[in-house]
Amino acid sequence: MENSDWKNGRLPEELAVYELLEKLEIPYTRVDHAPAMTMEDCEAVDRKLGVVMCKNLFLCNAQKTKFYMLLMPADKKFKTKDLSKQIQSARLSFADAEHMEEYLHIHPGAVSVMGLMNDSENHVQLLFDKEIFDEEWLGCHPCVNTSSICLKMADVLEKFLPAVHHDWREVDLPTVTE
Repeated sequence: MENSDWKNGRLPEELAVYELLEKLEIPYTRVDHAPAMTMEDCEAVDRKLGVVMCKNLFLCNAQKTKFYMLLMPADKKFKTKDLSKQIQSARLSFADAEHMEEYLHIHPGAVSVMGLMNDSENHVQLLFDKEIFDEEWLGCHPCVNTSSICLKMADVLEKFLPAVHHDWREVDLPTVTE
């Protein structure tokens, strides 16, 4: 029998992720760590978790009427103009913390596909860079940046997203060379 002490001190939004994954019978691996606010912080987590975490960007149009979550490879550079053309949304920028909290119930540094479970009115459109589909595993935060989880990409696409009533769109972001 698993010791339930690991749940003590965890935030409700994190526990809600684990409860949903268990309900959907989605296996996952979890590691706890110091707050991971940057991709560099995530590299240390990657080694513990055994998978490379992807970038999770929370974006919006200039009018703040359309919101997007973009998942892309960690080592890929992001240029708004490349994405703007594909989704036909001019002047994309990073969305503010207030909308992140309102729609996803998460804070900066913890953006994750798991936050879509809190977006019951589908304010946020999920976008996957096509390279993400090359990976068997997806590493992400469970709505907090002091833990990370690893789960099969197929489970995200076939179980999690349908359960939280979110579609996704594939985009093809070019590799930017300096």
